[in-house]
Amino acid sequence: MSITQQYLLDSYRARLHGEPEPPAPGRHDLDLARELRDYRRFRAVVDERPARGRLRRTLARWLRPRALG
Repeated sequence: MSITQQYLLDSYRARLHGEPEPPAPGRHDLDLARELRDYRRFRAVVDERPARGRLRRTLARWLRPRALG
């Protein structure tokens, strides 16, 4: 059963019982991503690491050509 089918079934059951419908699939994904980003930044500050730009700096270090010799 797909997520959409499960959502439709849950919505149907909720209507039969007079309960509120469940949230649509994916409705809160963006909020979750923001909360995760904020939590990771918070943990970086608490652990005394740079809170921003860590990914870009790491990629630049990996992709930087190394001098031979």
